[in-house]
Amino acid sequence: MPDAVHRVTIKEIARRCGVSPGAVSYALNNRPGVSEATRARVLQVAAELEWVPNRAARQLSAARSETLGLVLARSAQTLVEEPYFMGFVGGVESVLSERSYALALQVVADLDEELLTYRKWSAERRVDGVIVVDLRVGDPRIAVLRKLGMPAVLVGDPTLADGMPCVWTDATAAMNAALEHVASLGHRTVARVAGRPDFGDVWIRDRAFDLATHRLQLAARIHHTDYSAHEGATATRAALAEYPRPTAIVYDNDLMAVAGLAVIQGQNLRVPEDVTVVAWDDSPLCSITRPTLTALSHNTVGYGAEVTRHLLNALTGAPPQAHLYSTPLLIIRESSAPPAAPPR
Repeated sequence: MPDAVHRVTIKEIARRCGVSPGAVSYALNNRPGVSEATRARVLQVAAELEWVPNRAARQLSAARSETLGLVLARSAQTLVEEPYFMGFVGGVESVLSERSYALALQVVADLDEELLTYRKWSAERRVDGVIVVDLRVGDPRIAVLRKLGMPAVLVGDPTLADGMPCVWTDATAAMNAALEHVASLGHRTVARVAGRPDFGDVWIRDRAFDLATHRLQLAARIHHTDYSAHEGATATRAALAEYPRPTAIVYDNDLMAVAGLAVIQGQNLRVPEDVTVVAWDDSPLCSITRPTLTALSHNTVGYGAEVTRHLLNALTGAPPQAHLYSTPLLIIRESSAPPAAPPR
């Protein structure tokens, strides 16, 4: 790894690659004049050396790309299934289309690939800024984005953003509302089918769930998953096999809630008489199931649009800020009711 004080130069990259500084410049700026093999080699060496563009020179010489970036480190299957991201990306595009901006959307396998994508985009001047989702506790992307000087807005709680601009929803208040609802119906044993434990928003919901179930004197257990329908169904089976069986289950997204509903009904249990179901996000899926699903509702399209506006504002020099977009609202539907009898 290069010394933190030493700035890697184009000349050093050229020497490592055995090409001229001009060829390196063409490659890094995504301009014609070099072969694809040379361009790939230059980008690889630049990433290995953690080369960062000279921001002053860049501001003088480079026009904006009029493109924003969004990297999703999720499986393609989960993205196809999960309504949340369709709504969120739709909100992003609704704002970009008004400004004649484009969206560079990249699906990758993990955080390492995501970090490589940011370095490549920075080196090629591919995007003007990025939207960062699925924050982690102590997220390594924050330091890399700062080093690259890449404008970014983080989608997540300020406690995860380390002072960077962020837009967030109040998951703690929403979790409290869900658990107070099921407790008021008389439920005493509650399960939660949650997302990935390394995700910061899941960590925040975990803490809120633990505190609220303790305050409300509920017996509770969390089953972490990857947000997919398959894992949501598997976690539901595990929850129903416990003793005492939970009489209410809270799901971290509506895709898992719909999958869980099918599992519950497949075990000849009734919703809501035997098991109350509460979903998160409230896509149209929650209104077309039978019974319809009680859900923590928020406008994912509006959320994506608001995040995009904040990133565009950041590009004009707006100071960093943490913006609370909304608190998900509990919408009570047919899937919640008092427990009919003690669990068998």
